[in-house]
Amino acid sequence: MVCAEDPRAVVSWAAKVDATTRILTRRAGRIGVTAALLFAAGAVLTVDAASAATPDFSGTWDRYPDPWEAGPIPDDPPPPGGEPNLKQPYASAYEKLKQSKAEGMKTGKAVQEPSTLCRNEGMPTIMGAVHPIEILQTPKQLVVLAEFLTQTRRVYLNEKMPALEDISPGYNGYSVGHWQGDTLVIQTIGVREDVQFMGFPHSAQMKVTERLRFTAKDLVENQITIEDPDVLAKPYKFTFGYKRISDYRIMEYICDNNRYHPNAEGGVDLDVSSK
Repeated sequence: MVCAEDPRAVVSWAAKVDATTRILTRRAGRIGVTAALLFAAGAVLTVDAASAATPDFSGTWDRYPDPWEAGPIPDDPPPPGGEPNLKQPYASAYEKLKQSKAEGMKTGKAVQEPSTLCRNEGMPTIMGAVHPIEILQTPKQLVVLAEFLTQTRRVYLNEKMPALEDISPGYNGYSVGHWQGDTLVIQTIGVREDVQFMGFPHSAQMKVTERLRFTAKDLVENQITIEDPDVLAKPYKFTFGYKRISDYRIMEYICDNNRYHPNAEGGVDLDVSSK
């Protein structure tokens, strides 16, 4: 105990306390820096481990098995999930379109549809890979480059979906994705109403959900569900499969020499004159 009557003792005691405080502060600082470095290293390791665990779909892909080798008409494969269960009046309109296509096949006259009018395919047709598709994946985006008509689709990863009224309708709509284990779950809304999949009509409320995952080293499956209560009596489900083609480079494919011209009957005429 320090006696207040001895000033020299008080000064000596205060100096010792000050020195001890400085030593403890320096040690605590070193411990804090060490802890911070260990924490940062752990965070980096955690991020690296998460990145390593996340599948990378980057590469060039072709449909597999080839759907154009199946069915009675190779150039017109059947719907991948069977016929849709449509509500009226959409069911009648779809049946009328099928009849027009069947008659066109017999007479050699094509009907007016995106492929004959040189329009972008839109969602989910773009994922059908009529020609190969290339996927470019980063931590924030998954970009689909379709060779057919040189189309581009973007999926924003780990972002919140905007409200439908805030989305400008487009051929591919607006897509966001998040990871569920090794599966990338993608939701798409805001697809233009004049965009059709296999001739199916849809409303502005349509939502497309994809579940993309590897089934083998170079094989990927895309489980797709279309929900549209205004048009579909029940969700329409199907699966697209893809096989990696490492030795293929997609090329520019521009529909700048379209010889199909729409006619008043709802079909298209083929211009066979030289250009």
